Amino acid sequence: MKLIIRPTNDKAFAENIILQNMSAYYKQLDMRWDTALFDKQWGQLDSYELVVNDCPVGLLCLNHDDEVYYIRELQIDQNWQRLGLGTAAIRYTEDIAQQAGINLLRLRVFCLNPAIALYERMGFCICKTDGGIHYMERSIL
Repeated sequence: MKLIIRPTNDKAFAENIILQNMSAYYKQLDMRWDTALFDKQWGQLDSYELVVNDCPVGLLCLNHDDEVYYIRELQIDQNWQRLGLGTAAIRYTEDIAQQAGINLLRLRVFCLNPAIALYERMGFCICKTDGGIHYMERSIL
């Protein structure tokens, strides 16, 4: 399996995979998807698709300031989870951040999401929990 991570402008794919993966959490937390907010934020993010065998199987959306790189979305198609794609995407983010001279990564994740285990394995620590969301960060060594 060869993974390619490349820039994308495919907003429809992005919204679809986010809804596919997150709708159960939205339902459990009594939250609603806000398409207008997604549309607004989409243009402010550096977005990448994770591609295997010429097929998009994941999404990585980032943004940053002078001190921190933020992982805004990391979504892997359910059929491709637990195969190392999330780990590869985080390592890709580390590389981009280091090239920019930034040594801190941050993300948010629903407290119910089992991806927390991946983030902890990758060195992220929970800094704060609020409204059913963990705020996590890690330094890049």
